[in-house]
Amino acid sequence: MQIRYSKQTEQNLIAEMIKRIVLAWDPDFTKVTPEEKKILDKADEELKNGEYYSHDEVWADI
Repeated sequence: MQIRYSKQTEQNLIAEMIKRIVLAWDPDFTKVTPEEKKILDKADEELKNGEYYSHDEVWADI
């Protein structure tokens, strides 16, 4: 029996596997300073709220 996953599910599984490999290789990889954590949390929230620029918007004026 073969299990079929959607593309998004496959991408999520691969991303999780890569995270586990990186953490096994270097357990300190994901450690950040308190200030870095604030910046990352803010960026995550902005992404969730749709507050970002598309690739075309970034390169439009260059």
